[in-house]
Amino acid sequence: MYILVINSGSSSIKYQLFPKDSDQPLCSGLIERIGQDNGQVTHEIFKAGAEQRIKLDQPVKDHEAGMQTLAGLLTRPDIAVIGSPDDIVTVGHRVVHGGETLTATTLITDEVKSKIKALYPLAPLHNPGHIKGIEVAEKLFPSATQIAVFDTAFHQTVPEKAFRYAIPDKFYQEDGIRVYGFHGISHQYVANEAMTWLDKPEAKLITIHLGNGCSMAAVNTGRCIDTSMGLTPLDGLVMGTRSGTIDPSVLLYLQQQKGYSAAQLTELLNKQSGMLALAGSNDMRDISKFYQENDPAAMLAYEIYTYRIKKFIGAYAVALNGLDAIVFTAGVGENDPLTRELVCRDMDILGIYIDSAKNSSKERGTRDLSADDSRTHILVVPTNEELAIARECRRLTAGDHRSA
Repeated sequence: MYILVINSGSSSIKYQLFPKDSDQPLCSGLIERIGQDNGQVTHEIFKAGAEQRIKLDQPVKDHEAGMQTLAGLLTRPDIAVIGSPDDIVTVGHRVVHGGETLTATTLITDEVKSKIKALYPLAPLHNPGHIKGIEVAEKLFPSATQIAVFDTAFHQTVPEKAFRYAIPDKFYQEDGIRVYGFHGISHQYVANEAMTWLDKPEAKLITIHLGNGCSMAAVNTGRCIDTSMGLTPLDGLVMGTRSGTIDPSVLLYLQQQKGYSAAQLTELLNKQSGMLALAGSNDMRDISKFYQENDPAAMLAYEIYTYRIKKFIGAYAVALNGLDAIVFTAGVGENDPLTRELVCRDMDILGIYIDSAKNSSKERGTRDLSADDSRTHILVVPTNEELAIARECRRLTAGDHRSA
């Protein structure tokens, strides 16, 4: 019996398959460019310590076609990891936005789907793709329990003083306009891993999730007390293509003086800003190369990117009233030494001193990059959202006859 974890985005499907009682995946994959003629499928199988990778270049018409491709790969005779779709007893879905009503891992019902759809305006780039993945999974795996795990759930412990905006109360009471926070599955996973690494369950941590989307969280004894993203995943840090925090008057100016529409502003701030706007690319591997070549735009982009992170570290250290560790995770946080070096530079007041040799090492896995005289640990903890979702599914279905 198996758990299939699905992260269905607007144009991609990421997945992993786990045995019901094991944290070791049997396979994982990524289906990209859904709806385009140049679709790509990458499927990896893990057996007896060996790895087999299959790459397919083929059109993927829509999410249903993508999910059918996924199901076909799981059961294809020469590479099968399951006997039939009925072997999957649970399908766990990552859902970005749960709002104020979907605040914990939950079984998916028609009512739950309606609530996820009602949040489309708050997560237009994410929730519609999740619903497509859910609806197709219900068809392909009809005997499985479908479960939603929400990125916003971990941030439900943020106090009202931190999640409320200073606008008229009716906008919160009637429309739910408040800070929700995102990447919660990742922040919770790496915080738990860091507490275990430090052997300190009461640790005060700042988790720093840096991918194409970027966010931070202040975590005290495993509970989130503040986070950088807001009503939507647009606020906070500078990101790959998102602006992060910006004076609202900039938007009013562009609307009133330049004639920008709401749709144009949405496109501008979500897809045309961030590192793409500053450096001409949203791939940190390219920008790092440009930085090493002394490209002025890349150097300024890195300064802006890391300065914003440093400001949040300072704010969250105060909010936590102390700091045991900062924790880098996700694609950039785990793999870009330059980002970590610039973030940790000139942070003497918090006792943050990075060891350059450790930072530039090719070592992987959870590790401590702190210099010997650093009062604050500098950890790198690889995130694993799929494993976190699988664990949530096990917890919720314990005792459920469909997962027996």
